[in-house]
Amino acid sequence: MCGIIGYTGPLDSKRILLEGLSQLEYRGYDSAGVALCMENSRIRLIRHTGKVSNLKEGCRKIAETSHCGLGHTRWATHGGVTTENTHPHQAGRITLVHNGIIENYHQLTLDFHLEGKLQSETDSEVAAWVLESLYEGRPLEAISKFVSYLKGSYSFCMMFEDHPGEIYAIRSISPLVAAYTRSGSFVASDLTALIPYTKQYFVVPENHIVRLTSYKVHLYDLHQKETIPEMMEVSWNTDAAMKNGFPHFMLKEIHEQPEALKNTILPRMVRGLPDFTDDQIPDSILEQCSQIHIVACGTAMHAGMVARALMEPLLRIPVTVSIASEFRYEEPLIDSKTLVIVISQSGETIDTLAALRLAKSYGASTLSVVNVKGSTIARESDYVLFTHAGPEIAVASTKAYSVQLAALYMVCCRMALVRGAYGHEEAENFMKELLDAIPAMEAMIEKRDSVKALVTHLINEPDAFFIGRGLDYAFSLEGALKLKEISYIHAEAYAAGELKHGTIALITDQVPVIAIGTQKKVFAKTISNIREVKARGAFIILLVGENSPVEDGIADVIIPIPEVDDRFAVFPVVVILQLIAYYASVGKNLDVDQPRNLAKSVTVE
Repeated sequence: MCGIIGYTGPLDSKRILLEGLSQLEYRGYDSAGVALCMENSRIRLIRHTGKVSNLKEGCRKIAETSHCGLGHTRWATHGGVTTENTHPHQAGRITLVHNGIIENYHQLTLDFHLEGKLQSETDSEVAAWVLESLYEGRPLEAISKFVSYLKGSYSFCMMFEDHPGEIYAIRSISPLVAAYTRSGSFVASDLTALIPYTKQYFVVPENHIVRLTSYKVHLYDLHQKETIPEMMEVSWNTDAAMKNGFPHFMLKEIHEQPEALKNTILPRMVRGLPDFTDDQIPDSILEQCSQIHIVACGTAMHAGMVARALMEPLLRIPVTVSIASEFRYEEPLIDSKTLVIVISQSGETIDTLAALRLAKSYGASTLSVVNVKGSTIARESDYVLFTHAGPEIAVASTKAYSVQLAALYMVCCRMALVRGAYGHEEAENFMKELLDAIPAMEAMIEKRDSVKALVTHLINEPDAFFIGRGLDYAFSLEGALKLKEISYIHAEAYAAGELKHGTIALITDQVPVIAIGTQKKVFAKTISNIREVKARGAFIILLVGENSPVEDGIADVIIPIPEVDDRFAVFPVVVILQLIAYYASVGKNLDVDQPRNLAKSVTVE
């Protein structure tokens, strides 16, 4: 969850660390700090609660030059948001920043007699003191011993007082990337902090130690044997991680969805059909499975819910969607005939990673849908379908959801083709309809001003409800999540037919109800449910196909959706749902890109 950066080299480390933390702030923004190795080898800490802007203000007073340092932006786990709990932490000769959770920190406190030494409530400071206790002047040896005591997930970056100008790092589960450039050596939680300096990088392998000097990055295994890292290249440029004139990253990323869909779909189309040859995904795993189990969290899970509603009636095999954090503690009914599809934007979501490992232990084939090459989930899956959304900076996911859907739709089409549910013509028509959804999305993006006007009714209400049937219900789940996570309006999604079984009791005068009615086969039923809530005084916002027959007075606001095949309505619909959430947050003067209590990449349980 937290953001980490380390730099050593000829440039001003303070500037590089602060700029990097600004790029990493979406990983956590409860507090931020830097540790600067000054020219006299003394390490100076500057730590502030709140956002990186507060830290920048505090750093302005520092006139001295530093060429080596660590930075950290925190998402609080152990201990509240205080200066004492802010990273970096110092323990004797050790200065350390940490992302993750050390599960056995309490036992370590007892085993290493740390009770009187700790200045914070964090597991991270405990880790620093454990490393200090083991350190005898040889960093590689101490780190190798250190990690043998730890249980949990972590990425650590460390400086040793008697090794000025050097940074050491190690990880288990929590992500780290590193690079050497003409400007010096870098290590960070993700690529956004490195992009201004290089496109060449490597993912730090788990349980390997990185040693950074001004002139080189070295990689060692836990036996202190030097190894050669596998270098990778970034496929996007600096502009992709900038606002480029938009007021918020979220609005920019909503606008980027059509292009992201093209980048994900078109390279995988051969003669009008989905083709995964370049992804090295064989038809055999799609053809021979007897069931599909989709595992994900949050927005990615909602993409899975849409896929289930699409796949099951077409493929005529069971399709189950599980919350990753629950799946790993169950005894799932999966076996060697099961295809487990795991979905994660970052490829580092810890619950999803644990679910992947559990599925593999049961002998299931695993296919991951991820956006980040070199990520842990991508490396550990049997097969990978990379989406091409580019960097997504806003905490609330938008384009990642769209490209996950596109990938899942293509998997569905290919499965239908190889299993005989579709002939070539039907599969070609399916893909044509998928491509037709892209201009439909563009048309809805152009309606942003009308969406902005309608949210005036939402922003003063404490509650909102989303209703729909079938695929429309699956769409509504994501709409409710978007609204609640960035506008803090309590929002819930309900299957419209379930309202009368209890939840209609929540409908009060003028409570907003966003109704989705794009599915023709259940359209009449959905309209009946809308009448039921309208009769109780609800304020109805209705999303409906532009040619659908809608009576006057059935809704307070009607948003027509371009006519696309019912199965593909999610693509234009989700744009409107995202814009509703976005403008509700803007209307309440909230921080759209960095909502409270959240972080972009969930790497702790």
